[in-house]
Amino acid sequence: MNKKHFLKAVLLFVLAILFYFSPSYAQRTGYSKEEFIRRRAALMEKTGDGLIILFGEAMPLSGAHIHQDNDFYYLTGVEDQGAALILAPRTKDSYLFLPQQTPREELMGGANLLKDAKAKEKTGFTEIYQVGYFDEYIGRNLARAGMTLHVRLSPADTIDNDRDETLIFTARKGRLHYNDQISLDNHRILKLKERFPAAAFKDIAPRIDAMRVIKSPEEIEVLKRNGRLSAEGVKEAMLASRPGGYEYEIEAAAMSVVLNSGATGAAYPPIVGSGPNTCVLHYEKNSRRVEEGDLVLMDFGGLLDYMCMDISRTWPASGKFTQEQREVYEIVLEIQKACIEAFRPGMTNEDVQKHVAEVMQKKGLDPRGEKGGFGHFVGLATHDVGPRAEKLQEGMVFAIEPGLYYPEKNIGVRIEDTVLITKDGCEVLTKNVPKEIDEVEELLSGRDLATKTARKKVEKKEGEAKPSKSETRKAKKKK
Repeated sequence: MNKKHFLKAVLLFVLAILFYFSPSYAQRTGYSKEEFIRRRAALMEKTGDGLIILFGEAMPLSGAHIHQDNDFYYLTGVEDQGAALILAPRTKDSYLFLPQQTPREELMGGANLLKDAKAKEKTGFTEIYQVGYFDEYIGRNLARAGMTLHVRLSPADTIDNDRDETLIFTARKGRLHYNDQISLDNHRILKLKERFPAAAFKDIAPRIDAMRVIKSPEEIEVLKRNGRLSAEGVKEAMLASRPGGYEYEIEAAAMSVVLNSGATGAAYPPIVGSGPNTCVLHYEKNSRRVEEGDLVLMDFGGLLDYMCMDISRTWPASGKFTQEQREVYEIVLEIQKACIEAFRPGMTNEDVQKHVAEVMQKKGLDPRGEKGGFGHFVGLATHDVGPRAEKLQEGMVFAIEPGLYYPEKNIGVRIEDTVLITKDGCEVLTKNVPKEIDEVEELLSGRDLATKTARKKVEKKEGEAKPSKSETRKAKKKK
């Protein structure tokens, strides 16, 4: 073996070793035990006294993967169902309460942490008890803790909605009084007040929200990875779109990418609107056939390790923007880029809008009423919790999503990216999806060969499925 071949063999061996021992691209990152211990300690430090109580999800949603209550997961990292948490700020102790399972439950869903001899070591809890001891623990320790129960009086957030939106949708559900019922959280509060009427009740949600707004290094790593895989999903969706295809095919292309990359699903119901549906902001049916000349508006993000992502892109189904579509698109794009330029620590919503106005004036573009601004928080929820930010801070994560909509013309344009506020600016986590007009059109031009190949495959399958003319004649004679 000569020196050249030897060096090549060594290089291949090293690459093989690195590939073998490196984590798969689809491997989920997760969080360390220390991350949850740090969060619990920080919340207890901010609270000072009393007992902090939170409940996990009682049962999984029907037809869905297990997804723990966001606040409960944020403080525990535990996905076991029917769990409860008590934190004791004065002693800095944390207690997890879990239901004792029947053999049938263990067989069907697997054993919870009560059956794990190393559960305390793995999770960092002071003790793990059966839920039957929950009320007794409060009774034994409430007086010495300060007679205050810190519970979630604010509504829960969900994968895609913040606490305020939960209130809005609850109110809408209750418009027909047959649908009106109190939430599980409110029921729990009533039960606690019934059992411990002398206790003072305070809302723990604002303190949790203040923590969730600033992302930790571990959360940032997950968000960055989710930004990359979600961006790749949207790119594949753009390549899968074509006149004559269906909106749900575009959704499927994006979902395939994120699921194959380790995501547990979408961060919210994917929005794929074509033609008139581009002007329905939260359109979810994704059932229309895409027509020649349509715009396609996609709003999509993956759910990875309980962290959401939020991206919107708008593109021409035919591959080229019309002049009118291009004019609207350019306005939205310049507003979004101006927002990103202005996003840095210390800036207010008004500061960002002022910068947008100045940029648009310099470029000679009419913003048509779209001012730009902060957008919404992104994190454990797509529309994440948190007080309306007075000033941007390092570690915050926002979605910037300007849009213009003209239903009478079937033109709706939204361009959205998720950004992380850094020390001196912001990092666009979803930057790998093209949004400049020439880049979008160039990407779409690559669809031609793929589309022709796909059509040939479909035609071949349909041809194989149809009976030949001779077979049809024979069938008629038999009749």
